[in-house]
Amino acid sequence: MITVYGDEKSGNCYKIKLTLNLLNINYQWQNVDLMKGETKTAEFLAKSPQGKLPIIELADGRVLAESNAIIGYLAKDSMLIPNDEFDKALMYQWMFYEQYTHEPCIAVARFIQLYQNMPAERQSEYEALHAKGGQILTLLNEQLSDKPFVIGSQFTLADIALYAYTHVAHEGGFDLIHYPNINKWLEQVSKQKGYVSMFG
Repeated sequence: MITVYGDEKSGNCYKIKLTLNLLNINYQWQNVDLMKGETKTAEFLAKSPQGKLPIIELADGRVLAESNAIIGYLAKDSMLIPNDEFDKALMYQWMFYEQYTHEPCIAVARFIQLYQNMPAERQSEYEALHAKGGQILTLLNEQLSDKPFVIGSQFTLADIALYAYTHVAHEGGFDLIHYPNINKWLEQVSKQKGYVSMFG
């Protein structure tokens, strides 16, 4: 059985939980508290030398890190990955966008507010993230203006990747009321068979 090592409040860890539930794959969840330093223990570092969450451990002991790599592995040959090569590339395009542009802004603002309770020394960084975050959410809102899911009519890993931190963006101070297409999309994702909430 797959063991997932993750922090329940983390969007990157939630991607794994959501994908596993959508695919009806049995797994064990091992909670690792980031704020208590549990990613820095010798035991955890032996599995994840970078000390990062999430990771999965397979029954044979192999370990895989990086959330989008993990969900790609889990979803192999499933309907979460398009058969059409161009659509598949579009899916990866938006997954890379999520990790390199969306997550470093939306997730970091959330971390500062939710995990760190807005320390004074990060206030200016938080404000800068909000200026950038508005542009990021506007782009996603425009992408969803004429389609139910990120790449079109098919629900894919791109939706899971982007949903994870977008649906809790308000916990980082982003008001999603300004993005009607995103809100419709969030509702569509939550209606998928096998959907589970972040703390479900």
